[in-house]
Amino acid sequence: MKDNYFKSKFLINCKGKLINLSIPKTMGIINATPDSFYDGGKNNSVKNATELAEKHMRDGATFLDIGGFSSRPGGENIDSKIEIERIIPIIKSINKRIPEAIISVDTFRHEVARAALNEGASLINDISAWELDNNLFNLIKEFKVPYILMHMKGKPSNMQKNPQYKNIIEELILYFSLKIQQLNLNGIKDVIIDPGFGFGKNINHNFTILNDLNELSILDKPILVGLSRKSMIYKPLKTNSLNSLNGTTALNMLALENGAKILRVHDIKEAQDCIELNNILPFK
Repeated sequence: MKDNYFKSKFLINCKGKLINLSIPKTMGIINATPDSFYDGGKNNSVKNATELAEKHMRDGATFLDIGGFSSRPGGENIDSKIEIERIIPIIKSINKRIPEAIISVDTFRHEVARAALNEGASLINDISAWELDNNLFNLIKEFKVPYILMHMKGKPSNMQKNPQYKNIIEELILYFSLKIQQLNLNGIKDVIIDPGFGFGKNINHNFTILNDLNELSILDKPILVGLSRKSMIYKPLKTNSLNSLNGTTALNMLALENGAKILRVHDIKEAQDCIELNNILPFK
């Protein structure tokens, strides 16, 4: 068995509860949107979202990631009021039914993040690294909550229009280094990095990142990967998101081998199986 529990610096504080990310964890996706690329709005009611949260937790999720803005290419650009109206009732319901749940709010807007944190969310998951809303940085400083720092080239509306890189891994390392330095200088230590699969990257970019993911370990931050049912899986397999669970599982295992510490997924049980099996692989 791999026993690196006490070797890791990857402890994050979620409202006084220390989570050790040296042992990989899963984050269950809950899309409170009517235009999710995967479930198409199936879980955007309070009842359905809460039931999904309960299933995620039964299956072994450590985190629940709740978002009310669809960041898929071509997604509807709603205002923050609608985003808040979508997620807050769900957060309240989950806190009531599953008080032990650790909730992450998936937003790039400071007012949405503030509303969610005030209702009990414990992390901020920001696709834009506060570049779409500078005020979010001040909010992170104020609340001192763990922050998921994602790389995205462009905006959701244009990110997939012929993205270009000279050396994508070098660009990611430089980008994250500067952002992490700014966060650390302002007292924010609990930082998780997400290379942003599919966010301003083509299929070749995505697979280059996945293959070289362990090079991001130089940043000394836990790595989150969000591969679940994305087009980088179903397009090469000539299928669709509904039929891409097997491909997702295969790439999640590769991500774990290459250093991923959080798997952000739609299907918790299958991701937990990857973690369990990866943990008994002999050292290379």
